Amino acid sequence: MLEGSILSILWSAGAFVVALGVLVAFHEYGHFWVARRLGVKVLRYSIGFGKPLWRRVGRDGVEYVIAAIPLGGYVKMLDEREAEVPEAEAHRAFNRASVYRRIAIVSAGPLANFLFAVVAYWLVFVIGTNALRPVLDTVPEASIAHEAGLRGGELVLALDGSAIDSWDALRPALIEAALGGGEVPIRVADDGIEQEHRLDFTGVSADPQTLFPRLGLNPRRPSIPAQIESVTAGSPAEAGGLQPGDTVIAAGDTRIDNWRDFQVWVSQRPSQTVALTVQRDGRREVVDLTIGRVERDGQAMGQIGVSVRVPDGAWQADTVRVRRGPLAAVPAALDQTWTMSVLTIRMLGRMVTGDVSLKNVSGPLHIAEYAGRTAQIGLVTFLSFMAIISVSLGVLNLLPVPVLDGGHLLYYLVEMLKGSPVSEHTQVVGQQVGLLLLFMLMSLAFYNDISRLIG
Repeated sequence: MLEGSILSILWSAGAFVVALGVLVAFHEYGHFWVARRLGVKVLRYSIGFGKPLWRRVGRDGVEYVIAAIPLGGYVKMLDEREAEVPEAEAHRAFNRASVYRRIAIVSAGPLANFLFAVVAYWLVFVIGTNALRPVLDTVPEASIAHEAGLRGGELVLALDGSAIDSWDALRPALIEAALGGGEVPIRVADDGIEQEHRLDFTGVSADPQTLFPRLGLNPRRPSIPAQIESVTAGSPAEAGGLQPGDTVIAAGDTRIDNWRDFQVWVSQRPSQTVALTVQRDGRREVVDLTIGRVERDGQAMGQIGVSVRVPDGAWQADTVRVRRGPLAAVPAALDQTWTMSVLTIRMLGRMVTGDVSLKNVSGPLHIAEYAGRTAQIGLVTFLSFMAIISVSLGVLNLLPVPVLDGGHLLYYLVEMLKGSPVSEHTQVVGQQVGLLLLFMLMSLAFYNDISRLIG
């Protein structure tokens, strides 16, 4: 168990370094490429911060560096504000470039991230991926979907006029609909008969943590026996004596027919001592254990620390191959990048207003975990993950916060309006404010990461 955990951590760390390294390299190359094309001299192109692990000076005179801390990078350009510049090269200094050239150089980094996302999504569409068909599971009562007349088993065809071909397309579309509010039409097919219902998002938070439980829309799940595949070390299940291969057939006085029934039963009984009847090696045995307790969104839930064995082909009936030709994939990739960019901006805005929880901010630990998971699943899933992170980096860097690219662009726009650069004092104060804001953001991200780990 311990060896598996260490390997999992190492795999996630490796996937994280690869993903972030590629995205940072792309971002910084945007600055690098445009600066050189516009006549500004580049001194150093660094992936990472801190102590250099590898360094080489190219024939072009640029120092190429890979540094120890992979959480970013930078392009150092000739600049009279940082060091003395020989008069013969003064015309190649960044500070001597026109404001339009400086805007182009600074904008190139985030734009490179958006370009990477377009290319990644294009590859995803061309290679193709297996996705869940948007077939609805049983819709719980007292949910928005139930009030709209949906009951389960329907195939979603379109939401708000946009065609839906998978759950991967439906989830962001539902978040976007919640951001807009009001009633949104959803077109479904029930036993081959097309129907239209209206989901009422009035007063509904767009926070994904609360939105989907309120909606009551979930993918249809196959009936999987509650057969345990693995038991987490140190978990209540291990303490109670559950073993891989056990099939839970009863929990207390409740008959268990499938894994989902067992999940729901356990989640409703945090900290309770219960008796489970299992089928083990052809005979029935009773296992007594105390269910663990975890807090999620302020609500106590039960957890015992086991995973289920999913039979081969269990999801086959509800899986669809999503794929497009090379030409058709171009507008699809552009549209997906635009949609994710706008969605990211709107979600950030709702975090500021308090409509979306700050718990949705992820730090490097959570991102590394997802990097590892997606890399294990396959290339297409990993590319989709990298596209989402690349969009996030592009949007984040365009925020008008000093020390970020967006903060520099704000200074240059002010310079265009007033006809002279922003004063050095203002830039120094802005840099201090920007560093404070970034420190607060990173502290929040690490806090959320640690909360998820101990929760």
